[in-house]
Amino acid sequence: MKFKLLFSFLFAGAMTLSAQQGYKDGIEYFRADQPEEAEIILNRTINDAGTDKAEAYYYLGQIELQKGNVAAAKEDFNKGIAANGQNPKNYIGLGMIELKNGNKSGAEAQFKAARDLDKKNPLVAVEIARAYFNADPALYAKEIEKNIAQAKNLSKKQPEPAIYILEADMLAPTSVGDAAGYYEMASQFDPNTNYPEAYVKYARTYFTVNPQYSIDKLKALLEKQPNSALAQRELAEKYYESDRLTLAAEQYGKYIANPNHFQKDKIRYVALLYFGKKYQESFDLATQILADDPNNIYMQRMQFLNMEALKQPIEAKKYAEIFFSNPAAQGKIVPNDYTTYGDVLGELGQDTLAAKQFEKAVELAPEKVALLKDLSGAYTKAKMYREAAEAYRKYCETDEATTNDIFMLARRYQNVAATEENDSPEKAAAVENALRYVNIALERVPDNATIALTKARILFVKNNNVPDQDTVDAYLSGIELLDKDEANKTKRKSDYVNAYNQIANFYLNQKDMENAKLYFNKFLEIDPENTALRQFVENLK
Repeated sequence: MKFKLLFSFLFAGAMTLSAQQGYKDGIEYFRADQPEEAEIILNRTINDAGTDKAEAYYYLGQIELQKGNVAAAKEDFNKGIAANGQNPKNYIGLGMIELKNGNKSGAEAQFKAARDLDKKNPLVAVEIARAYFNADPALYAKEIEKNIAQAKNLSKKQPEPAIYILEADMLAPTSVGDAAGYYEMASQFDPNTNYPEAYVKYARTYFTVNPQYSIDKLKALLEKQPNSALAQRELAEKYYESDRLTLAAEQYGKYIANPNHFQKDKIRYVALLYFGKKYQESFDLATQILADDPNNIYMQRMQFLNMEALKQPIEAKKYAEIFFSNPAAQGKIVPNDYTTYGDVLGELGQDTLAAKQFEKAVELAPEKVALLKDLSGAYTKAKMYREAAEAYRKYCETDEATTNDIFMLARRYQNVAATEENDSPEKAAAVENALRYVNIALERVPDNATIALTKARILFVKNNNVPDQDTVDAYLSGIELLDKDEANKTKRKSDYVNAYNQIANFYLNQKDMENAKLYFNKFLEIDPENTALRQFVENLK
């Protein structure tokens, strides 16, 4: 309860501080080339008391223009003029529409109206240059150059960062390095951090070259603008993209407390919490999202995955059934959904049903051949030994199979042989396959005691669980390999015990009491506390 109360206070504080950004977050997103996010925030905050509607409508108009909605764009620009006719930007917006319509003279008239409102403001010239650039950089190259020169002339005393951001944007398609230099310059000329996009665009441009330097740049931005949703989100994204999932989860947690976050980011945060092994937190957030979006299959999946990770199989089964029964999940199910559900059913003792889930995973993604091993394991647990061997055989026919896989296939066939009727054709075939694959493994790794002892056990099964000379020879080969490491007498005591017991029993069956006693005594050397065996040996005649 104390934790919940503390969290509520932290969340309330974060919301109060973050709300200071308001519509400005939307503008930052637009200038950072994320118009979809910008539109959501600008529409969400347009009627807030602190929103400069002339500014907000200017960017909303540009977003509509990018989407090709000229009429809607014009309506937004006019709304901006109605809100504040002294703001030059919406006249520039109307000029953009004229350029789009091929009416250069009409555009120039709108641009002149904008200049007349704020003649000494370099930003007006920058926005006009950008309007020409967005319309056609080749056709209007002279106009772009002229307005950039004018902006620089108006900002001789104090360099205007927007100029260098525009120049960087112009260079970015052809010269990434030069563009990064201009973004860096813009950030240096921006002591009040009015242009966070300079930091963000620099970080994006430089990320493939030096991820850590990009992250440091965003951290510097966040120190200056701790309430910027853009800065918070970009840093979280860069942590995520560089596989620093713990830091990404921590940063996303801070960002999610900002009212200008997005639902898709909340969903990612659920996944990050899961991968960070914060399963209960991940489950709780997924449940919270489902309260507003009850058919969200991704959050239903996360409920089920988190319950499985929390070792609550009954709950995991319940949520898995909800997920799989959602019609929206069809076509979006991935192999991990089926295999995790199979694990859940296995924990509940429903091994046959569990195997069915692994079958579905293989059917869904046959190219992921490693799933055949998982399927074989599920069949083995369900005591479906023939199916287990067949699945593993298919895996061993792929290029991914290793010597250990060949050995495991021998073990699978050993299981089949051990459960078939004695002297049946099925048992004989299984033994033949088991010996075939264990011999291949031994040829590749001749000094492996485990493989040698497994061959002995297969021969034991072949002879209907009665040791014969072949079994004894195989056990002796295994013991010889074990003896190469004295520590095996302790570490692998059970292997010695089994081998000596079978060898001794072979000689006992042959009425060779001398050798029977010899190997029973070797057994007792390894297991001296076995009183029953000691009495048995003492009574042997």
